Amino acid sequence: MHASSPGGPALFRLVRHWARQWAPDVVERFAADAPPAWTVPNLFVIQAIDGAAAEEVTVADVAHQLGIDRSVASRMVGEAVRDGFVTRSTSTRDARRAVLTLTDAAKEFLEVSRAHQRQAFETLVGHWAKEDQERFAAYLNRLATEVLG
Repeated sequence: MHASSPGGPALFRLVRHWARQWAPDVVERFAADAPPAWTVPNLFVIQAIDGAAAEEVTVADVAHQLGIDRSVASRMVGEAVRDGFVTRSTSTRDARRAVLTLTDAAKEFLEVSRAHQRQAFETLVGHWAKEDQERFAAYLNRLATEVLG
């Protein structure tokens, strides 16, 4: 790809667009009757725990996944525990560490959010040829894996 490629500017135009769209009412958009605890911070914690590669997920893993300070992650995890999405237990490897596990309520929230994400993708590119949709999805997954691990 050469220096005049429109890929970079297009990517950042999309990032700016979705950053504005990702407002506190986002959950209400995909679940009109969503429980009050279905908040964006709780969803971030749930996604971070779900996406962590560690066998025993800790607050440090959540902080790393979200790219935030550990103290901020700790507060967010505390809210997710309070709201019934996460349980804390003692590590079987190191009794000083707390291990985070998703509850059934968190798994339901995660599945609803993923259904919304699939629907959003379909809305954006559903008019494309199936082959183009699949190729684009593969490239997005590749980029996410390379950037986020």
